[in-house]
Amino acid sequence: MSTAPLPLGYENRTGRERGVLTRALGSVLPGVRAVNDQVEPYATAWAEHNRRALGAPGRRWVVLGDSMSQGVGASAWDAGWVDQLAALLAQRGHPLVVVNLSATGARTPDLVDQQLPVLRALPPPVGTDEPDLVTVMIGSNDLFAGGAFRRGLPDAFARMVAALPRGAVVATLPQPRTAARRANLHLEEAAGRGDLTIVDLRTDGPSSWRGRLASDFFHPNDAGYGEMARPFLPVALRALESPE
Repeated sequence: MSTAPLPLGYENRTGRERGVLTRALGSVLPGVRAVNDQVEPYATAWAEHNRRALGAPGRRWVVLGDSMSQGVGASAWDAGWVDQLAALLAQRGHPLVVVNLSATGARTPDLVDQQLPVLRALPPPVGTDEPDLVTVMIGSNDLFAGGAFRRGLPDAFARMVAALPRGAVVATLPQPRTAARRANLHLEEAAGRGDLTIVDLRTDGPSSWRGRLASDFFHPNDAGYGEMARPFLPVALRALESPE
């Protein structure tokens, strides 16, 4: 299969160093260190996958997001929710060519300023005129960074909503924080206008993370990612089967 570089030289990285707290915890906690050690190889694996995917025929699924969409915490780079959902969709008659533009550590402004320009610059899909499925899961890093990043999250979501292609499938933020609630309002308003579709992780996400977390007790493991794929499935199917 032919390969091609992604537009703008994108390589599934934000360009920032890992956070101070993450580095510090990784230096003393083996479980955190083990998950931290996945970040670079998983980004490299996705970048290589994306170069192959651009030459593959078929309807395309473009993934935007952060480490959750990289599959960090899973047993392999392709064992996260993205590949688990892709397998479920294929079983239901929708094999998709996955182009994953997510990056570990990405915050919402990174998605808007780095990932969306790459999405807009992608070459047309090969062998089909069907529209891309575009999914978004972002915002947790804005919340956990605190300070200006958390306060700016609602405005960042407003920018994101305005820039996303019509029909994008976007996950709500399930965290019970004021900034998350205000950010989700932008998603709800856009969904009400028919501009995007929501996967509501507040009500349909995992009810418990027991036994579903990686060794850093933050990222999901394979089972946890399976629980994240579950609420995406019916929404993605509706998007793929929509006549629009």
